[in-house]
Amino acid sequence: MRPYGLPRAARSRCSRRSQEGEARNMSSDQQYPYGQQQPYPEQQPYPEQQPYPHQQYQDPYQQPVYDSGATQTWEAETWDTQYQPVVHPAQPVHPAAPEAAYLPPQAAYPLPPEAPAPEPEPAAAYAPPAADGYSAPTTLGNARITDAQRARAEGRSPIIPPGMQPAGLTAALGMLFAVCAAVGPYALLVPLVLLQALTAAGWFRLNGMWPARQGIALAFAGGLAADAVLLSVGREHAPAAIIGTLGVWVLLTLVLQLRSHAGADERMYGLMATVASAALAILATGHLAAAEDAVVIGGIAVAVTVLARALPLPGVASVLLTLLASAGAGIAGGGLTGIGAEGALLGLVAGVCALVGLRVASYDYPSRFVHLTAGVALPLTAAAPAVYLIGRALV
Repeated sequence: MRPYGLPRAARSRCSRRSQEGEARNMSSDQQYPYGQQQPYPEQQPYPEQQPYPHQQYQDPYQQPVYDSGATQTWEAETWDTQYQPVVHPAQPVHPAAPEAAYLPPQAAYPLPPEAPAPEPEPAAAYAPPAADGYSAPTTLGNARITDAQRARAEGRSPIIPPGMQPAGLTAALGMLFAVCAAVGPYALLVPLVLLQALTAAGWFRLNGMWPARQGIALAFAGGLAADAVLLSVGREHAPAAIIGTLGVWVLLTLVLQLRSHAGADERMYGLMATVASAALAILATGHLAAAEDAVVIGGIAVAVTVLARALPLPGVASVLLTLLASAGAGIAGGGLTGIGAEGALLGLVAGVCALVGLRVASYDYPSRFVHLTAGVALPLTAAAPAVYLIGRALV
């Protein structure tokens, strides 16, 4: 019986193959003992890679600039006008030709010369007004000068009288003083308070300070305080009441201006305007302190004076006519009150004070608001001291 069921030739071939395999295994074990690994084939180095195109990108705003000298210089702008560094024009560098970056420096471009500063144009001299009445300030319309300065430049007077309408209001207020004074001191408070309010508001606007509500209110309050003090202490203590109230209001105004956060010049202007306005409003209380007959004569004299001054007459003739009218009004008022002809002195002095008040209200191109406030109130306010002092001497 044949082993494994195979023919003899097949078994011989199988045995021969197994012997050859054992022989190869023995030779391999002898050459590489146990625990050692057959080395890997030697690795070849990778070929050198070419750089990508984006690695050679150069910022066009930062081109390499090379200087032929050995020292380095500041390549940015400098404030030194004596020396400016040599700036070479940038040369484009092609990626395939890196040696193009080492080009020799080119010639430097000199800085342009500085342009001379323009000389200021000389101020235009004042040109006299032409025959047609129009001058340079009128036609050009310079907005940086005031109306008074423009009037002076054009040869016109900066004084504009209030006119007939404010004069009519002053005359009505003066006659109201005369009527209320004949009634009693408390009736006289009505026109007096109105006079003090117009004085406070008109003085601030006359000085170019508007709006000035705080200053106007403070000055008007000073006038009311003087009225209250005078009524409480009586006419025999009128000087002490008026001067004392004025001193307190000056101190109060000074304290308020020191607390202001405005500039030094503005605070000084505000202090002077407030003190003057308060002084005038308190000074108007003299009508309340004067005798009733003196107030009647003074009110009539001021009313006639302002009406005569508003007439369209030449300057000297207008002044003479006004003084004569005021003296005649004093005589008429003296006849009504029993003082007689002595009232002419009171009327004349009251008329002069009224003219001073009109002159102040007419100064420096005032507005219509000034004419209807200061132009109405200042003639009567300025006449208050004369009414009080001369009235005490006559009555």
